[in-house]
Amino acid sequence: MINFAAPHPSRKWLTSAVAALLCLASAAPSLAADDPDKDAPKGAAVTVLKAAKFCFANIVEVSGLVIPREETAVRPERQGLKVAEIMADAGDSVTAGQALARLTLPEGGTVQVTSPVAGLIASSTAVIGATASGKGEALFSIIARSEFDLVGMVPTQDLGKLTANQTARIKIIGAGEVEGKVRRVASTVEPNSQLGQVFVGITTNRKLLANSSGRALIKTGQSCGVAVPLTAVLYGAGGTVVQVVRRARVETKRVEVGLMSGGQVEIRDGLVEGDIVVARAGALLREGDPVRPVTVGADTN
Repeated sequence: MINFAAPHPSRKWLTSAVAALLCLASAAPSLAADDPDKDAPKGAAVTVLKAAKFCFANIVEVSGLVIPREETAVRPERQGLKVAEIMADAGDSVTAGQALARLTLPEGGTVQVTSPVAGLIASSTAVIGATASGKGEALFSIIARSEFDLVGMVPTQDLGKLTANQTARIKIIGAGEVEGKVRRVASTVEPNSQLGQVFVGITTNRKLLANSSGRALIKTGQSCGVAVPLTAVLYGAGGTVVQVVRRARVETKRVEVGLMSGGQVEIRDGLVEGDIVVARAGALLREGDPVRPVTVGADTN
């Protein structure tokens, strides 16, 4: 007689485990098909930032020469006097009524020549023993109140932006940076050059040299709009573009740029505030390339 034994309990457990594994294996393809990340682009990491609002100053630049605003010539009232003593020289600051030289009279005695205004002596021709005259070359030339203007020429398109009392920052060779204000703007321009003259009054206690070169930056207003760093803009034969990231892929946007300041460039058209922009655009990135955007300042490790 054949005696059939009942299945051992451990064999029954092993059979169930194998069946479960086979079921999981058969289900794996369908799980992979439902993976939402399987089609996500896997590209290089690029640093990005958001296009943001920025205010740019509208600046008009005036380059020119430092010219005395008003010069006063000092001469004796009489003829035939001779210089006996010189009490001040070119470069000296003087006060109104201060003695500049002592002159001898033909009939004997002396008379003093004094400064009619406070200011800076620009030049002097006084020489001891020389004749001083009420006509001809002046003994002294004084820059009244030590006031100077930067006088320069401005293109027609900028001339209309300038008005009296606009503030300016002026850099003068040998004197550094000083303050100033627009004092006078020409009402006409030169027909050939289409440039108009501008006088910018200089405010400083420093001694300035006449005919020194200078440059004034005059703020005429400001423009606020969308801006990106200069490094995010590409200039080429096909136009000016910015690379943005949408759905983890590169898109190239043609833009119109405007003012530049502080490493930022104004985008007048082509971007909106909040667009995700490639911080350092370049030829290595092309339209449609998959990328992994990393925000500026984020930890990339």
